[in-house]
Amino acid sequence: MTERPPVLSVRGLSVRFLVPGPGPVAAVTDAHFDVVPGECLALIGESGCGKSVLASALLGLLPANAQTAGSALLGDLDLLAADERTLARTVRGRRIGLIPQSPAAHLTPVRTIRAQMEETVAALTGVRGRAALRAAGEKAAARAAFPADHLDRHPHELSGGLAQRAATALALVGDAPLLLADEPTTGLDRDLVDHTVDELRGHVDATGDRALLVITHDLAAAERIADRVAVMYAGRIVELTDAKTFFGTPGPHHPYSRGLLNALPDRAFTPIPGMPPELGALPEGCAFAPRCDRATPTCTTLPPLTTTAACHHPVVEASPAPENARA
Repeated sequence: MTERPPVLSVRGLSVRFLVPGPGPVAAVTDAHFDVVPGECLALIGESGCGKSVLASALLGLLPANAQTAGSALLGDLDLLAADERTLARTVRGRRIGLIPQSPAAHLTPVRTIRAQMEETVAALTGVRGRAALRAAGEKAAARAAFPADHLDRHPHELSGGLAQRAATALALVGDAPLLLADEPTTGLDRDLVDHTVDELRGHVDATGDRALLVITHDLAAAERIADRVAVMYAGRIVELTDAKTFFGTPGPHHPYSRGLLNALPDRAFTPIPGMPPELGALPEGCAFAPRCDRATPTCTTLPPLTTTAACHHPVVEASPAPENARA
């Protein structure tokens, strides 16, 4: 990677939602990670584990009933402590480009894609003049393989895949130091998935100064693009490792991470048994223990995230499960 300071440094980031009932919902708990220049970090995990909440916290887009703790430094700016004026005027689009999880809702419904593209180009690059803006808007659209003959359409006239490509093109306009891509391949066929992740990878590699945090369910896309992988379960990051190690040999160490890979059709195609816990009623110990065939009484205490994984019984290649593990 690089010895330069990280583009993003997250320490102890937690998000709680205050809701009527027995207590707060712990959507994200004590997240620690860096994203360094020239790197792509892929954040993976089942739906509802807190990945998109973490992304919203970084951009100040959480609802009013959310409480945050910890820090998230973008250079010398703590995103969690920044006010809305700072985030709106200096961060979103300029220092962090966002590819949202729901692009159709992100696009302005009453304006054409061309108008939105040209407005973004003018705001973030300083291009002026009708002809120059038109050319720059079409070039920006082409980066995400958005067809030029669809630029004069409104968002409701687009398929889900085209809306995704429009949102990706808009996010790339400012060439932000950090690109945050939340499920950027949703609704795309395999060829366009490959094109999109290659374009995102190119954004990182173009100067070596930028970084990418990609949230995805698509493990094939993560394998294609990521330098490191962070695995989230029930609001916690349970493993953080090199992508070549994760997808290759010796593979991930956390049993949940192994389960994600083994559920893939081109691997064992074996689903993880059981269901994730409710984030409003998390156990005191390892949240994955009720679904884990390696669990022992030790797992009733919370395991720290070490150099291998946040697990009392990490998987080591060719090692047996603990003697007193449950079947």
